[in-house]
Amino acid sequence: MKKVTLISLLTVITVCLSLTVVAQSTWSLDKNHGKLGFVITHLMVSEIEGSFKNFDAKIITPKADFTDAVVDMTAESTSINTDNDNRDKHLRTADFFDVATFPLVTFKSNSFKKTGPKTYKVKGNLTMHGVTKPVALDVTCNIGADPMSKKPIAGFKISGTVKRSDFGIGAKFPSAMLGDEVTINANGEFKKD
Repeated sequence: MKKVTLISLLTVITVCLSLTVVAQSTWSLDKNHGKLGFVITHLMVSEIEGSFKNFDAKIITPKADFTDAVVDMTAESTSINTDNDNRDKHLRTADFFDVATFPLVTFKSNSFKKTGPKTYKVKGNLTMHGVTKPVALDVTCNIGADPMSKKPIAGFKISGTVKRSDFGIGAKFPSAMLGDEVTINANGEFKKD
């Protein structure tokens, strides 16, 4: 009798674990419909906008509404672009991103919580310039279907602020010259795999 009960319990546990794995969905970035941008203040009077041209992201979610999702993002720091070749070359040097030593910017979430019907707060670890710091970002999500393929798609707008000084980027440049706060603005469409 005990043997049957133990086998039954193990079977139930195995089935539950299998359902958990099956229930998870993976969503991949549609690179044709995504942007990873930033804004920083220059000389306390104007804003410089930029982006990373080469980046990728993936979302793994156990729930249809993305609650408790895990976000993984990687950007090539060599792809930084502010529409000014001289400035971009300078940003790639050891004065800023030191792309030869630190070729990647990464983000991995550890919390993705619903704050409203279409809004979330995502928290995780951002790594730039060899430094990893916790960050919290605001997310707006719209879920729909691709009109051509009828497959599920989700659009994400992500925003937040980080301090470049926390990551040792541009340490030689005082905030009066180059703002310490950097606003992150990212948009992306994700397709369910």
